[in-house]
Formats: sequence, C-alpha cells, structure tokens
Amino acid sequence: MSDIQRITDVGGLEPRDRESHKSDFGRVLIVGGSRGMIGAPALSGNAAFRGGAGLVTLAVPEPVQLTVASLCCCATSIPLNCDENGDLSARAAQQIAQAAEGCDVLAVGPGMGVGVVQENVIRFALDQSRPVVLDADGLNNLAAISNWPQLRNCPLVLTPHPGEFARLTGLDVSTVQAGRESAAVEAVGKWGGSNCPPPVCLLKGSGTVVTDATRLYVNDTGNPGMAAGGSGDVLTGLIAAFIGGGLSPFDAACLAARIHGLAGDLAADELGETSMTAADIIDYLPAAIRKAG
Repeated sequence: MSDIQRITDVGGLEPRDRESHKSDFGRVLIVGGSRGMIGAPALSGNAAFRGGAGLVTLAVPEPVQLTVASLCCCATSIPLNCDENGDLSARAAQQIAQAAEGCDVLAVGPGMGVGVVQENVIRFALDQSRPVVLDADGLNNLAAISNWPQLRNCPLVLTPHPGEFARLTGLDVSTVQAGRESAAVEAVGKWGGSNCPPPVCLLKGSGTVVTDATRLYVNDTGNPGMAAGGSGDVLTGLIAAFIGGGLSPFDAACLAARIHGLAGDLAADELGETSMTAADIIDYLPAAIRKAG
C-alpha cells in the first residue's frame, strides 16, 4: 500500500457553456428493475438527471415499464421483452445491446434480479467498449461469472457494499471490514485484465473507499441516515452522470461518493437521520453539488 497515491481533493464540476445542448452532458442507459424492485431504476434515473446527465434512458421489464417511467418522468424508457411469467426473456439482452448504441455510459443492476438472462446482460456489458457502472444485482450476477475479468473490454466501476464485495472476492465480511482499504486495492489489482486497465472499486460504508489499484480515496461525508433502501441506486445514477459528463471513471466515483454523502448530510441536518429516505438524498443533490463546486 506504500506506493498507492492517496487522493484528498476530488475537485468539482466544470461550468457549462452557454451554447451547450443536452447531448453534451452524456446519454445514460440504466438497466434494471423487476416486479419487486420498481423504484430502483427510477431512483438511479432521477439521480442521473440531478447529476447533470443530458439524457437518460431506462431499460426495464415490459410489465413495469409504465410505472417506472412515471417515477422518472424526464427519462425515456424501453420495455424489455419478458416471458409469460414476467421474467426477462433472451431477447431482452439483444434489446439492451441495441439501446446501448445510442448511449455514452451504462448503469446496470438496480433492482434487476438474478438469473441466466441477467448474467448474459452482464456479459454483454463487459464485452462492449462504453463505460459501465455495476451495482446491486449487477454485482450479484457478476459474481456468478467466474472468469469475468477476462471478458471485460469496458472501463468499469463496481460499487459493492461489504456483502457484495465478499461475494466477489471470496472473503468474509468481517475480514473485508477489518481492512477495507487493503482489501479493495488488492482485489482491484487482481481484477485487471489484459484488454484494459483495472476497474474502479467503490467499497461502500462508513469511509467509502474508492480505488483503481494505483490511487485511493477515502470519503469523509455521509451519515448513518443514508443506510436506507435505494441509497445505493442514487449513487449509481450519480456516478453514471458524472462519467457521461466527461469525468474519468475514477474521478466520477470519487466525486459522486463525496456529493452523495454531502447530500445525505444536508438532508440529515434538515430532516434528521432517522427519517431520511433515498428520495431525500436526491432532493438535496443540487445543494450538495453547489457546495462541493
């Protein structure tokens, strides 16, 4: 760890040109959702817009498309083909591949569920060249693909909580938590493939760790009120927005961690930690971005 560059200043977002238009600020594709997880992709989509994304598309199962779209009214949406049970069909992976052609960055996993089709979606995402953010079930499906580092051709950001990180590495959670920085750096070093640089890992928790195996950032914003369902989906959308806006995956993950936590702190100051929700974090993102800028 002695040769790791420790990052303390994550900077901010550049002012916008007066002659800019929505395509200048990134086209984000969010893939996720299921009957039991309707809110997850909508939270990511709304956070992506608050993070400055110019265009957001939600690719979600057809049975829930209209409901998800109503929760993220600024986004366009794509109904993914499902079988008679409402589960994603093999055709869904092809639809996602087509949708990705018009986007700058993919965020895959919020509320997506696990299964063979979902694993194929992850395989597609790894094999294409656009940056990818994997969270939640994106990570759970990734853990089922034993040789995934060799399949990767994309810049990649992984955003595991300690349990998801443990599944990806084979470590137990207590070991992860006992040495969060070293565990993240070591894992990212092992995940680097011959086709592209190591991925970025954002290990969530108190003092979120972000590393690409050569640089390390430990976030100091955030509070226990953010330990609520949907908070990670907000972070996913924020990272994707910052990448779509031109930041590198590492810089985007660092800045998103800081602003996400800062929004949570502002929400806690006003609402208290106990009553905070993920939607509150989204509401405070504009103030957090201004304060961080």
